[in-house]
Amino acid sequence: MDLQQLRYVVAVAESRSFTRAAERCFVVQSALSHQVAKLERELGFRLFARTSRRVELTQAGEAFLPAARESLAAAARAVTEAAAAVGEVRGQLSVGVIPTVAAVDIPDLLERFRRAHPGVRVAMTVGSSWEMTERVAGGALDVAFLGLPEGDEPQGVEARELARDDLVAVLPADHRLATRGRITLADIATEVFVDFPHTSPGRAQSDRAFADAGLARDVAFEVPVPELMIGLVRRRLAVAFLAPTFVGTDHPGVVTVPVSDGPRRVEYLVWSAFNPTPAVRAFLDVVAQDRS
Repeated sequence: MDLQQLRYVVAVAESRSFTRAAERCFVVQSALSHQVAKLERELGFRLFARTSRRVELTQAGEAFLPAARESLAAAARAVTEAAAAVGEVRGQLSVGVIPTVAAVDIPDLLERFRRAHPGVRVAMTVGSSWEMTERVAGGALDVAFLGLPEGDEPQGVEARELARDDLVAVLPADHRLATRGRITLADIATEVFVDFPHTSPGRAQSDRAFADAGLARDVAFEVPVPELMIGLVRRRLAVAFLAPTFVGTDHPGVVTVPVSDGPRRVEYLVWSAFNPTPAVRAFLDVVAQDRS
């Protein structure tokens, strides 16, 4: 068997269609079907049960698939390691980011990384800090930029602290507290809030601050997107807490006010110390240059 046959088997298994697998592999369907059938003859058993309308892995195919994926991954790793040995970084890099990353200018970082290592393909994903920490620890993500409540540290991964932020109150421009130089949680505890979903680290930052102050609040809106939070504030539906660097001055109709006893968060870059690829090591170097 060869690697191309393994690629075809994985493509068919994941798409459950010879037609879609052929499109994904940029080959005509007849050629892909021929190679899969040839491999099945060599193995002496069927990998797929198929009709004109349906394709499924057989029991043997289910057992074969994990090793096929591992073989493809090992082959790709061999190429990237060999390229790295002669000074060329290649391969794939999966990067996770929180929606409110502020410690690093991500487009600028990727521009510098791309100039230094054009042979690396980058896939970005957005998610919550806790979820992405688990994915990095499990190998599903290479690196991730997180924001956690002060006092929490990423578990099961390597971590580099990037910045600490005192979150600011985001208020409508005509709010009664908009002209104050600084406020307290007690000043806004009776307001209606928009915040991140209650299962997220972004929400935990604010919840802990209010709990520590012995105050309750009304979170009427839970949204995962900070731009939507700002939109609700602009329409006077709620107030919010966000990192000052993220809000900046590009949002007319809202103002930010420091909160003396408000929430704090720490931004981290995390990665797995287990056998990092050359692309991961190169990315960490570029981030380190940015922080020096």
